[in-house]
Amino acid sequence: MLKLALFVAAALLTATPALAQTRAMIDGLNAKFAEAFNKGDGVAVAAMYAKDAVVLPPGSDMVKGKAAIQAFWQGATQQLGDMKLNALDVKPLGKAAAREIGTFSLKPKAQGGQEVVGKYVVVWQKVGKAWKVGTDIWNTNK
Repeated sequence: MLKLALFVAAALLTATPALAQTRAMIDGLNAKFAEAFNKGDGVAVAAMYAKDAVVLPPGSDMVKGKAAIQAFWQGATQQLGDMKLNALDVKPLGKAAAREIGTFSLKPKAQGGQEVVGKYVVVWQKVGKAWKVGTDIWNTNK
C-alpha cells in the first residue's frame, strides 16, 4: 500500500509541472505568432503551421496547405495589426497534441475601422521536435 501511495504522489507531482510547461509553451508560441503577424511576416506565420494544416476563417472557405495559409495570413497582415492572443484554456491531448481555447483582438490599419475581438480554438500537434498548428478556427464576438 505504501508503494502505491508513493507512486500516486510521484505521479501527481510530475503531472502538474508538465501541464504548466504546456501552458507556458503555448503562451510562447502565441507570442511568436503575434510578433510575426504584427511585423507583416506571412512567411513566419505560415511556418508555424503543419504541412497538412487547415485554417477555418469565419465567412470563408477552408484554407489548406502552406502556400495557401501563407497567402491568407499575408493578406490579413496588410489589413490588420496589433494582434493580441490570450490562451484561456490549454488541454493536453496526449504527448503529441494540445487543444487551446483563447481570445484575440486585432486593430484595423485603415482609419475609422473598429477593433476586431473574438475567440479561437487551435489544435497544436508535435511535428518532430517542434509544435505546429494543425487546425485553426475562430470567430468574432459581433
